[in-house]
Amino acid sequence: MNDGNCQYQTFKIKPEYSKPLNDSIKETSGLISFDNLLWTHNDDHDRTIYGLDSLGKIKKKITLKNTVNHDWEEISQDSSHLYIGDFGNNYAGNRTDLRILKIGKETFLKEKPIIETISFTYSDQNDFSQNRTNTTNFDCEAFIVTKDSIYLFTKKWKSLHTSIYSLPNKPGNYIAQLKNTLDTKGLVTGAIYLESKKLIAICGYSTKGKPFIYLLYDFKNYDFLSGNKRKINLKLPFHQIEGITTEDGLHYYLTNEALIRKPILNVRQQIHYFDLSSILNSYLHK
Repeated sequence: MNDGNCQYQTFKIKPEYSKPLNDSIKETSGLISFDNLLWTHNDDHDRTIYGLDSLGKIKKKITLKNTVNHDWEEISQDSSHLYIGDFGNNYAGNRTDLRILKIGKETFLKEKPIIETISFTYSDQNDFSQNRTNTTNFDCEAFIVTKDSIYLFTKKWKSLHTSIYSLPNKPGNYIAQLKNTLDTKGLVTGAIYLESKKLIAICGYSTKGKPFIYLLYDFKNYDFLSGNKRKINLKLPFHQIEGITTEDGLHYYLTNEALIRKPILNVRQQIHYFDLSSILNSYLHK
């Protein structure tokens, strides 16, 4: 019986392929599949959304002119809108302007994007004094969207957990409500949700730079931790994985941002393709 307590052996998987990305997207920070392209963005200042083919080649660029990129850390979608999470908060942990940009897909493709704003604070953050960089528990780089709600998956630097918060999916100013916390033993940086399949795939990396995918599936309603939970380690040493997407739940694209720490590290920004059929095929086709 699936009661959320299943234990799995450690599983590692290597990419089917990895391809370098253009230097204009060294900080690739989110990833979605939409309109026959994979869309990504940088996390600082650059207001362009880049459309890639499956090998990571840039095929289209659309700029969101009437907004600012404070710290865009994630991109998500539903059937009618794109959502960009301007909620990176690792520098001091004291941002009071956390927000999600909601953009109509039709206006985006016409390159005349109409942007609405969903602003929020965390229900359990009472201290807004400045922290040391990369120490806050109120950073976020991952979220998913449902018809009525948005669910944030935070990047808790101290505990290496992720907390799940919810807020309404409509323009306004809200308090994001804490729902649950998951021990991912790593820093969560991206998420993809297939609502019809009750499947969420979260990506991230450990403090030693070891990337992973964390699967949540066969859950009840929107209690995402009530079903199966399985962590998949990726055979990509010292990769700062940032974005994840899939169309069928079996085959996944992930991106990592450049990680240059010469002379020790010189990891280029790349796109990776993984096949998780051996893990999820029986569930998705039962």
